[in-house]
Amino acid sequence: MQIQEILKHCDHTLLAQTATFEEIKVVLDDAIKYKCASACIPPCFVRRAKEYVGAALKICTVIGFPNGYQTTAVKVFETMEAVSDGADEIDMVVNVGDVKAGDYEAVENEIEKIKNICDKRGKEYSRKIILKVIVETCLLTDREKVKLCKIVTNAGADFIKTSTGFSKAGATREDIELFKKHIGEKVKMKAAGGIATLQDAEDFLSLGCERIGTSRIVKIAKDQGV
Repeated sequence: MQIQEILKHCDHTLLAQTATFEEIKVVLDDAIKYKCASACIPPCFVRRAKEYVGAALKICTVIGFPNGYQTTAVKVFETMEAVSDGADEIDMVVNVGDVKAGDYEAVENEIEKIKNICDKRGKEYSRKIILKVIVETCLLTDREKVKLCKIVTNAGADFIKTSTGFSKAGATREDIELFKKHIGEKVKMKAAGGIATLQDAEDFLSLGCERIGTSRIVKIAKDQGV
């Protein structure tokens, strides 16, 4: 697979706590140059980022990040503000504690509320707002992963995403294979966390991922003089 094709599926990402807007601008410039799917950045930079790139790049941001244990009301507000600021894509973190407690109804209701905000605000701003649901696979049993595949499908989200990249592990090929067996046909997959090489990226795309979250593929492209 050509690196240019891989880059089309990359959410070029900078979510470090220490990130400055000058560093974010480099990410935005690189994402445009290398024709990435989006740039995934902290919520506090979304408005400035959208003003900086205009229609040249999709802006993705994170909600309930990285632990997912904010209240649903807080996540709804975060989403509303992010879309108002110009976000095109929302990557939300589920409440893993609710998953562990078996309160799957609360998890599904929360995703539905965020999805409804994405749809409603998207219509107001005349653009499609994509919702990706981060389930943090490294903290889950296989049974919980399967249950979340069904919940994400039922809630109408656009993507299921493996990881924040801030927990104890990231995406695995086995988890993507499991997702593929249990998600609905309209749900896409995003792998994130620990994707360090072109082979990693190609493997996840070959397994059926539509997106990969990483900063390293752009770095490889730069190093190769692409």
